[in-house]
Amino acid sequence: MTRGEHGISREDVSPNALKVMYRLNGAGFESYLVGGCVRDILMGHEPKDFDVVTNATPEQIKGLFRNCRLIGRRFRLAHIVFGREIIEVATFRGHHSEPDSNDEAAGDSKAAKAKVTAKQDAHGQLVRDNVFGTIEEDAERRDFTFNAMYYSVADFTVKDFAGGLEAIEKREVRLIGDPEVRYREDPVRMLRAVRFAAKLSMSIHPDTATPIKKLASLLTNIPPARLFEETLKLFLSGKGEATFLMLREYGLIAPLFPQIEPFLADESCREMQFILKVLRNTDDRINNDQRVTPAFLYAALLWYPLEEKSQILQAESGLNAHDAFNIASGEVIAKQTQRIMIPKRFSTVMRDIWILQQRLPKRFGRRAFQLLTHPKFRAGYDFLLVRGQIEGGELLELAQWWTQFQHADATKQKGMLNALRKSENGPRPRKRKRRPAKRPPDA
Repeated sequence: MTRGEHGISREDVSPNALKVMYRLNGAGFESYLVGGCVRDILMGHEPKDFDVVTNATPEQIKGLFRNCRLIGRRFRLAHIVFGREIIEVATFRGHHSEPDSNDEAAGDSKAAKAKVTAKQDAHGQLVRDNVFGTIEEDAERRDFTFNAMYYSVADFTVKDFAGGLEAIEKREVRLIGDPEVRYREDPVRMLRAVRFAAKLSMSIHPDTATPIKKLASLLTNIPPARLFEETLKLFLSGKGEATFLMLREYGLIAPLFPQIEPFLADESCREMQFILKVLRNTDDRINNDQRVTPAFLYAALLWYPLEEKSQILQAESGLNAHDAFNIASGEVIAKQTQRIMIPKRFSTVMRDIWILQQRLPKRFGRRAFQLLTHPKFRAGYDFLLVRGQIEGGELLELAQWWTQFQHADATKQKGMLNALRKSENGPRPRKRKRRPAKRPPDA
């Protein structure tokens, strides 16, 4: 596509990305903007980041940029650092295949080289993929059709190798190549398909959607640390509620959150309503540029498994409620981190939010004022408020009490505590004065 056909201007592109491409071009290499940034500009969205692809090897890229660092084992990438902005530069990826005996004997054949630089596990998943190739091969190795468009600052054209513009017009998420093979190569592509569909208000093409339920269990082979990063993209994009519903539709909740799957019987159950309410609130905060923390979201996702585990421990082990709750919280987090690694800085906050659910009902004496000074009071209160809105009854009354108490002046707070004490204990009976015992008459 020429400049007049696609309408992309250099004004739409990060100045730092332009610097990277100009320098690569000036050194005799090809370079292009690729992937999500090209797609977003064509859809009228503002890209969050800019990725560049080139025929220069990672070592050649590093030789051109002092502010470059090479990262990655599965596929080697160059990060060009401009303060807070990082321009990711990748070398064109090529095809790989297992060499036959003649190739191995040749020693320096292309296939023999592929064996050294590309590796798959028993499930077909790529664990190393440093095979370099041409732009045409790179396009075939891209995941979705709308991510295989390349913008050049050399001639201002867009190369569309896989019908990406057509996918945008039809609003379809469609994989390049055989979907089952591509999912086996990298099961995270199933999550990406859902994320793009929710984020871009698209549908997933039937050929791309059909294998997902069958292959969902492959996600258990993905390192938990990588899945943590992927779930942040899923739920902190401003489309978390729609994404969660789509994950459930395609059977992707169980491999990510096995403990909550049994609770999601239907959309009307309280557990489902609670999670959707939290995601809806999170979406609103993100779309209004307010801060959010993954700890709150994970605390919500695992709240009902925690409640159930605590009750089981009390019934089976005879533990008191406090000890059962503490043990259950540790076990629930430990089980979740087998699938998705939750960094300690977030799991600690999750525990604080959960513990506050135990403490907030205890408001007598100085406890209410002490809870107001707790560093995580606001998060604990917000969590309680959503629980109250979903479950109603005494829980909602408790949340409403805290809503009033935290904003009241000192006199009103004292009055609220006095009223609470009276309502809990009722009127205190008057103490009857004991009459002194009669002294026996002197003998």
